[in-house]
Amino acid sequence: MRNSYKLKNRIDLAVCLVLLAFGSAVRAQTGDAEQIEKFFDAALTNGKAYGWLNHLSNQIGGRLSGSIQAEQAVEYTKAQMDSLALDRVWLQPVMVPKWVRGTPEFAFYETDPGITTNVPITALGGSVATPPKGIKAGIVEVQGIKGLEALGKSKIAGNIVFFNKPMDAAQINTFNAYSDAVSQRYSGAEEAAKFGAVGVIVRSLTHKLSDFPHTGVMAYGDGPVADRIPAAAISTNAAELLSTTLKLRPDIQFYFKQNCKQLPDVPSHNVIGEIKGSQYPDEIILVGAHLDSWDLGDGAHDDGAGCVQAMEVLRLMKEIGYAPKRTIRAVLFMNEENGLRGGTEYAKQARAKGEKHIFALESDAGGFTPRGFSFDAGTAHFNQVLAWKPLFEPYFIHSFVQGGSGADIGPLKEEGMVLAGLRPDSQRYFDHHHSDNDTFEHVNKRELELGAAAMAALVYLYDAHGVVSQP
Repeated sequence: MRNSYKLKNRIDLAVCLVLLAFGSAVRAQTGDAEQIEKFFDAALTNGKAYGWLNHLSNQIGGRLSGSIQAEQAVEYTKAQMDSLALDRVWLQPVMVPKWVRGTPEFAFYETDPGITTNVPITALGGSVATPPKGIKAGIVEVQGIKGLEALGKSKIAGNIVFFNKPMDAAQINTFNAYSDAVSQRYSGAEEAAKFGAVGVIVRSLTHKLSDFPHTGVMAYGDGPVADRIPAAAISTNAAELLSTTLKLRPDIQFYFKQNCKQLPDVPSHNVIGEIKGSQYPDEIILVGAHLDSWDLGDGAHDDGAGCVQAMEVLRLMKEIGYAPKRTIRAVLFMNEENGLRGGTEYAKQARAKGEKHIFALESDAGGFTPRGFSFDAGTAHFNQVLAWKPLFEPYFIHSFVQGGSGADIGPLKEEGMVLAGLRPDSQRYFDHHHSDNDTFEHVNKRELELGAAAMAALVYLYDAHGVVSQP
């Protein structure tokens, strides 16, 4: 009887402990939900991100690394962060490449002497120029870099290579489709030169059929400078028409002229602002984006949207009176598009100073409707995040996936740290990416604000609860 009584007491105690733990968890989730609601309310009713983006896009414009516009963006965003009364705002020096486009590019193909069709074209970032009078040669079509070997040097030498591998329309995640096709843009000129090509034309990386050519970075590897050949992108409509024409008239001539140039590196800056943590100031939570863009369009989606969202995270905390336990730092990185110098330098300086970053979040996928986040995290870290999914369900921002974060925060990765990326709906992103079509008018104010609030909510959760230990 005595043993039965003891057993009953133990069971009752265990039940009480479970109920207490459950009640504590419910109270914690309720408190978190209330705090997150404040971020969304403030962002949607009194947000500043859209106004900041308007200035970046329409008063400054495209912000190619090393340009005057990039430096104007540094000055503007620093001034805005100064106005937020943060604990600290500063500029971090970084040397960046300076590639200039020069006068507008021009291209056409000729089916018969004097019978030409103009082609929308743009030089790829980092490309060399054509000779002053341009290049006119035969043109051969391949489906990606693997197609070079199949065609062979005898058919490529002395001609222009036309890379026409489209982004895979069957892939729902458009970033995966982009990744599968981007090698022809990045390495196409290097590989085609080995077969004796005199130039490279690449189909723009977008699912949309349009007349906008899309630029992007390319590289020549370690080969001799004298062997470098010019590379440019043509619009998808032009690629479709050119491909059809080649099937009917494989002997056509293609002409293009571009005047781009690589100049010596120049000084620039990352822009950094922070709110000091009240309990664990040495633990840093970073939220960031890249301030540079290509010179086509005004860089509204890539990545002006991410920059103003990162700034808005700090502003929202100030507005609603949230005092973080840990140091919250917004970093606007310079030179993600053609060098990643800002992200690399930031990580180098952070390690030299012995700084401890526990979590970093980047927004570099456009200002579209946020769907959730991706996490570069181990199992225990990801399970911690999954427990927070219900908090995001009322906002329809609860697609949490393991794997992937952001290019600028990648160099910062260390053991025990979690990296994450905001994941907006991606279906329209590559309609605008790296083209004249990336302009402020294509950013929806409410979608932009929802993304900023979601970022603030995730930063808050990591600040309030820390990062669990990875076994």
